[in-house]
Amino acid sequence: MLTEGTKAPDFTLQDKEGKTVSLSDFRGKKVVVYFYPKDNTPGCTKQACVFKEAYDGFKEDDIIVIGISKDSSESHQKFAEKYELPFILLSDPELIAIKAYDVWKEKKLYGKTSLGVMRSTYIIDEEGMIIKVFEKAKPDTNAYDILTFLEK
Repeated sequence: MLTEGTKAPDFTLQDKEGKTVSLSDFRGKKVVVYFYPKDNTPGCTKQACVFKEAYDGFKEDDIIVIGISKDSSESHQKFAEKYELPFILLSDPELIAIKAYDVWKEKKLYGKTSLGVMRSTYIIDEEGMIIKVFEKAKPDTNAYDILTFLEK
């Protein structure tokens, strides 16, 4: 995992419409980048829906929310439409941002070991520095944990 006080690696990925989005597009604004394993799975759906519930709080403070997984743009589009997600979803099938942010990890499930995206969140300030890391973010509280941290 990257640590607080580290410069956030820039990335350029496609959104759910196939448009190119770079982290540097948002310089001058706070950005929440959350990494999640897979569209339409229980934990990831819960996390996305909680971000949707909390979205007005981010919008009020002009904070950009970006979700990243290795799913395709088409998968993101269906996911966003199904749950009416108002924030940016980026597709990273080549693991560019996922590896740059060190969230591609060995995971164990039912005794099997495999590589996958570790659910985690970074808050990046207006200058592009990481100001908070939520390692092993909890799907049902992650968005509100971020808002609470930013209110300090």
